[in-house]
Amino acid sequence: MPSYPWTVGPESVRMLELGHPWIIADSYTKKWPAGTAGQLVELTDGAGRFFATALLDPDDRIVARVLSRERMRLDRAWLRKRIETALRLRRDHGDLGDTDAYRLVNGEGDDLPGLTVDRYGEFLMVQLYCAGWRPHLKVITDVLIDLLEPRGIYEKTRPRQTRELEAVSDTKRYGRLLAGEGAPDPLQVCENGLQFQVSLERGLHTGLFLDQRRNRRDLMARVQGKRVLNLFAFTAAFSVAAAAAGASHVTSVDASPTYTEWGKANFGANRLNPKRHEFIVGDCLAVLQDLARQGKRYDIILMDPPSFSTTGKGRFTTRGGTSDLVAAALPLLPDGGLLMASSNHQKVDVADYLKELRRGALQVKSDLRIISLTGQPEDFPYPVTFPEGRYLKYAICVKMPV
Repeated sequence: MPSYPWTVGPESVRMLELGHPWIIADSYTKKWPAGTAGQLVELTDGAGRFFATALLDPDDRIVARVLSRERMRLDRAWLRKRIETALRLRRDHGDLGDTDAYRLVNGEGDDLPGLTVDRYGEFLMVQLYCAGWRPHLKVITDVLIDLLEPRGIYEKTRPRQTRELEAVSDTKRYGRLLAGEGAPDPLQVCENGLQFQVSLERGLHTGLFLDQRRNRRDLMARVQGKRVLNLFAFTAAFSVAAAAAGASHVTSVDASPTYTEWGKANFGANRLNPKRHEFIVGDCLAVLQDLARQGKRYDIILMDPPSFSTTGKGRFTTRGGTSDLVAAALPLLPDGGLLMASSNHQKVDVADYLKELRRGALQVKSDLRIISLTGQPEDFPYPVTFPEGRYLKYAICVKMPV
């Protein structure tokens, strides 16, 4: 049987036939010729049957990402057509309301795997989740300028060891200007009619998780007159939404003093007095235990932890840590209170996440009823052939009398 340069094995063939866009490194890809990141390759089976054109990233676990099921060239015309399709999807099916910060290109969900583009007011943020896009960054930038005429375009780099960097990345500059003029720092953007400060240069994150927009809007309809506890508050976007919508008192907890001060600034940007609410810097699990000892009670508790975090008090992971958080939070909720639990961990599917919620409830002999289970909003689409694209899990649970 002849040998073809970019032959994939039977398992990869099966995944390609199912429409999955990733080729995972295996014994077959180890036999590929030496290639460079960003090179386009034609994937074939052992008999030379063509399957797809893919973007090569030889040093990554995902060694190739499918760009097309046809032979193609990654040039300006091809990329322009793909991005135009992504923009049309948002225009025809978006639900943005009074918002100027949202996702324009969502990687695999827009047939551009490993590439995202976000809008922040008059500026754009490009993120490359694979080295294969790096050689094509100039053409990406040129197409975005042609189509959207932004004031400036930034790239925020994605270091591979983000877990280790998370605790020390509050102020380090990971963003760089690619084209146009620089943005103010902080830059003020609008979401659901509220103002938030973001940084296109500092930190691993801009300061606003765009995929929670719809869930923050849902929260605003539930908080009138309620006491709200927001755990892993980050820059307090959920807290701002709650306070602006009439919550009687909002307590925000985060391990980072930098993000806590940023959260207070977000309150100020919306003419909300942060002194009327409470900000606690500390490990969320330890804070929950302390609040329970004080006899504190809340009508709504939110928890949106990172997939992985470390503090002086210990280590958190979604798989295994969520149940302990739920168990520590439920004693602070009265019967009828709401627990809003969220995770963006791609490797934990919905069924496994619900098991974590169940374990937490059983630990403290509580009965939770899920009344809503949602994911990311319309500007974060994903193909039905790519289940990993459905990463966000947001469960609204009612604590029932036992």
